[in-house]
Amino acid sequence: MSDKLNYTMQFDLENEKEVKVKDIIFTVYKALEEKGYNPTNQFVGYILSGDPTYITSHNNARSLIREIERDELLEELLNTYLNKK
Repeated sequence: MSDKLNYTMQFDLENEKEVKVKDIIFTVYKALEEKGYNPTNQFVGYILSGDPTYITSHNNARSLIREIERDELLEELLNTYLNKK
């Protein structure tokens, strides 16, 4: 136990934010699918216009997507795409 007291714990706020953004993207994507929408088209409409009505209110998706900025959403999508290449 005393060994643990000799180390400093770190909290990575960026990592926590990244996890939150990913969780929101997946939740919104699933809600759009469940309602029969094409999630890709709806995300593009939302990112380009900023109009939250492109996102369904099903499962609180519209409220969730508004918790993150559109630039954060776009950044996460681009990073995920580029990291897969």
